Amino acid sequence: MRELELRHISLPVEFRETANGLGTLSGYASVFNRMSQNLGGFVERVDPAAFNKTLTDQGPVLARYNHDDNHLLGTTEGGTLTLEVDGTGLRYDVNLPDTSSGRDVRELAKRGDLRYSSFAFRTVADDWDFTPEGFPMRTLLDVQLVDVAPVNNPAYRDTTTGLRSLAERLHMDVAQVKDTAPEELRKLLLTPPDSRTDEERAKEQQGPDEIHPKLSLFRQRLELLSRS
Repeated sequence: MRELELRHISLPVEFRETANGLGTLSGYASVFNRMSQNLGGFVERVDPAAFNKTLTDQGPVLARYNHDDNHLLGTTEGGTLTLEVDGTGLRYDVNLPDTSSGRDVRELAKRGDLRYSSFAFRTVADDWDFTPEGFPMRTLLDVQLVDVAPVNNPAYRDTTTGLRSLAERLHMDVAQVKDTAPEELRKLLLTPPDSRTDEERAKEQQGPDEIHPKLSLFRQRLELLSRS
């Protein structure tokens, strides 16, 4: 299974008072087709269908403050977290719990201190292309959503997994990808994919005698007979 990845968005988090409870926190965990900042060698965007399978399958999704298990705010299984896809992106609404974390988040949101949202996911399918400027661009086509979260720190965390996806696509390691210029990566990505298996590629690198050892032995016997 793919490693967990985190992405943020800097759209405002909204707080609404409710008749019962501590209120509701809302925001967009992801916005579709918006180009990210440089993620350490590539940029990224989210396809509008990326969350369809998670929502259709009704898989369990959490809302956690700063992605921390100690600050659980709601769950789809408990009905305290709802998710919706619209023309902008993936929107979440969570009914804040009457816990220390819920009260803290409520106060921070009311004061305007809590201004970012994020989502944690595992990639199911992605694609690689280039921006008009020739920079590697990853498109998330299908992801397994793990959680949505209001966060304090808007920084992207650990994008090595994204680079590893590109490395796998190019049959390279991550260090090679980091050391390769964008224009060279572009040439590699535009090269038609090699449909051969690893075994077939290995055989191609071998000489004919290595592929057919019996033929090599037969040739040696013929050479001995010709000398006799």
